[in-house]
Amino acid sequence: MNPVVERARATRNAVARISVAPLLVRAAIFVIVLAGFALAFPAEVLSGRPILFLAFAALLPAFGPRRVWMTFTALVTVGGWLLATDGYGRPVALWRLLAVAALLYLGHTLCALAALLPYDAVVDPELISRWLVRSAAVLLGAAVLGVLLLQAAGTGGGAGYQWVTVLGLLVAVGTAALLGWLLRRR
Repeated sequence: MNPVVERARATRNAVARISVAPLLVRAAIFVIVLAGFALAFPAEVLSGRPILFLAFAALLPAFGPRRVWMTFTALVTVGGWLLATDGYGRPVALWRLLAVAALLYLGHTLCALAALLPYDAVVDPELISRWLVRSAAVLLGAAVLGVLLLQAAGTGGGAGYQWVTVLGLLVAVGTAALLGWLLRRR
């Protein structure tokens, strides 16, 4: 019984030491992942019980930013995008594509920040604001470059190709698997 009491005290002390900044970063992860789900999935899927599962899935990377949950939610978001475009016939809109990509990137980079911040860290607000400004610069540069490349290629307004999306997803998963394997080899 004594180890249970000690574990309960340790948990209570850990909860009492939680600071605001790491908690806000984790709340932002939840909101951003859930917004990505809302943009990617069709409205017909978001009504009813599936929204509860998606909300639970959005909580996972907020509580475990060092784990595989952000990758899982990114794959769910891409699956929702494919379901909306192929299954429900929603046209591919550039603004929605850029918004989903931006939310995926923001969720990923905030998970990286949350993985570095212990729950009881005292964080200067300037650190978080500089992190977000750098992320915004990356997003703006990627969006501008993407639109310019689409216009230069002349493929900006046409229908998308599903095989390109699936191929891009496979390349991303393969790259992540290769990097994980290389990291474990060290």
